[in-house]
Order: sequence, then C-alpha cells, then structure tokens
Amino acid sequence: MSRFRVLLTGLSFAAGFVSFAHAQTYGLGKPASEREIAGWNIDVSPDGKGLPSGSGSAASGKPLYERHCAACHGLKGEGKPADRLAGGRGTLNTDRPVMTVGSYWPYATTLYDYINRAMPFQAPQSLSPSEVYAITAYVLFLSGIVAEAEVLDAARLPRVEMPNRRGFVPDPRPDLHNAPCRVDCR
Repeated sequence: MSRFRVLLTGLSFAAGFVSFAHAQTYGLGKPASEREIAGWNIDVSPDGKGLPSGSGSAASGKPLYERHCAACHGLKGEGKPADRLAGGRGTLNTDRPVMTVGSYWPYATTLYDYINRAMPFQAPQSLSPSEVYAITAYVLFLSGIVAEAEVLDAARLPRVEMPNRRGFVPDPRPDLHNAPCRVDCR
C-alpha cells in the first residue's frame, strides 16, 4: 500500500472519530425512538423470533411468486439470471453440489427473513407479511418441503424441518461465541 493511501486511510479514520466526538460535544443528532428502531429491527431468528403476524400457503404464493420472483429465479425456481432456489437435494456430497434453499439452507425462517428484507430485487420490503409467508411457502413447495395447501405463519414456519438442518456443525472457535454488548458498552 502506498504511503499516500495509508495517510488517506488514517485521515479518514481520524475524521470519522472527530465527527463522532463533535456530535457528542455539540449535541448533534438525537437518540432513535422506539418507533424508528422498530422500522429497522426486522430480523428473524432461526427459532422464529421476529416473525410478524400473517400467513400464506404455496397455493396463494404461486401467483405472487410468478409476479415478483419468476423473472429472476425462473417459474419453477430453476434460476437464471439469479440464483436457483429449488432442486439439488442429495447433491451436497457430490462433485457438483447444487446449493439451493431446499438442499442447503438449514432454516425455513431464513428464507422468510431474506425475502422480507431484500426481495423483490427492484422493490425490497414492499411485500406484506402474508405475501412473504405465501412466497416462502411456494419456494418450500417447489423444493418438496411443504404441501401446496400447508399454511405457514409465525408458529408453523420455525417448525418446518429443512433437509440440511443437521448439515451444519457448530464452530468451536471461542471468538464466535461472545455475547455482543447491548447496554453501556465502551
């Protein structure tokens, strides 16, 4: 790295620190309200914590998927131009693994979380919770994981047993298991 780049990196860091210090000293900004935090706090845990009310089935999700998802992921989740979503079961231990929602992902709640946060690509976070449940159900149906008429909601989605649920092993590195500081952190 050139000396100039090192100097610029150092100056950028210092400027950010000074800006933070000035905000503290001069009272710039304001604490976020509970309502403002709630707008950003949309993550869903593997156990279902964070799932909103609403529900949907694969049958109700099919037209939504065709309207919002098929252009990128294919009518049957086969992919092109975006990632393949369906198929690939039983391929992870082969020379050509096909990593899809149905073959690789360990939790169905992760699918809900991803669709809710980032899809559809051109209008993320534009779907209602029931639409997200329905599309989630349809993708799981395409992968042979849920029945077409099965209704998914905050109680049922975390209980969906994904084929690769046991395919992930815990990481023994202690630095990955530290509890994050949430209050009065230095």
